[in-house]
Amino acid sequence: MFRSLIGFVLACVLPASLALAQVPSGSRLDDVIKSGKLRVCTPGDYKPFSYQRPEGGYEGLDIDLVQSAAKALGVEVEMVKTAWPSLMKDFLDKCDVAVGGISVSTDRQKTAFFTTAYMVNGKAPITKCENVAKFQTVADIDKPNVTVIENPGGSNERFARANFKQAKIVIYQDNVTIFDEILKGNADVMISESVETIVQQKLRPGLCAVNPDKPLQYGEMAWLLPRGDAAIKGWMDTWFHLAKASGEYDRITGRWLR
Repeated sequence: MFRSLIGFVLACVLPASLALAQVPSGSRLDDVIKSGKLRVCTPGDYKPFSYQRPEGGYEGLDIDLVQSAAKALGVEVEMVKTAWPSLMKDFLDKCDVAVGGISVSTDRQKTAFFTTAYMVNGKAPITKCENVAKFQTVADIDKPNVTVIENPGGSNERFARANFKQAKIVIYQDNVTIFDEILKGNADVMISESVETIVQQKLRPGLCAVNPDKPLQYGEMAWLLPRGDAAIKGWMDTWFHLAKASGEYDRITGRWLR
């Protein structure tokens, strides 16, 4: 009789205990709503996604998107300046989300979540228009007499180091003026996201994107979110889904990709 009573009590208590254990802990989403601020890390040097103007403000495709998301959430955006080499550390220490043309990678996924990818955007070369025919493939570029220039710390540098064993790789610190180095003759080619190569060929006559519609490597872009936080990821993914369904995403991206 006693054992039966114990069994009955355990049968009642254990499911309740397990249910309590499964109640999710507080999410960063709750913190953002409570504070009224969404802290956004961005390098601010990557047109058309994120660019810090000389006077200090930010503009770009990702900036407009994150402002729209914050408005839907009912909070204000607080921009936090970072750089590609320190992006992950700054994001973990200071921010709720990171944006600005961030490529999805398994390496970054080790320490952070990604939103659902909002853009497919692979790696493509950009060079002087007169040299487009010379740099069609990785093999065309990976030659001892070719100089490849890249910005430090991001997926562009990682792609170059993984794929170019003979070409000279030069790391240039300023991601805003890096393309001018090709025009000046200090480098032959740069590998970047196909969307950026299209934008830069419009901004800098004499430069041409090389097959941006057929990139050298498949790639996706997304925002960084806190690892393990299903609530904030769920909200952001839902926002992206509804923004695309309503046309808001197309209106925003259209302003920057025309």
